[in-house]
Amino acid sequence: MGNESAVTSGTFKTEVLESTVPVVVDFWAEWCMPCRMIAPILSQIAEDNKGRLKVVKVNADEESELAAQYGIQSLPTLLLFKGGAVVNQHIGAAPRPVLERLFKDQL
Repeated sequence: MGNESAVTSGTFKTEVLESTVPVVVDFWAEWCMPCRMIAPILSQIAEDNKGRLKVVKVNADEESELAAQYGIQSLPTLLLFKGGAVVNQHIGAAPRPVLERLFKDQL
């Protein structure tokens, strides 16, 4: 894991809902191969947008209540939060240009 921080139900409110910048939340699991495929892309996105966008990871297996709260049914699921609300989402692995469409108009 690069520049993304792991978020739990205990830190979700502070790290995501109260963030002053948009936050991409990556719901993933250890066994999920597509999750592993996009992990380096998300690390690079986090690095390239430092200070303007935050990228965090939520392990859907360990944080099943959080995953259920946001209706996560497939992994990976990326949710974009801005001002404490979900404003966009992407389900599944994709190349960087597709993943960037998730947040580009929110920066």
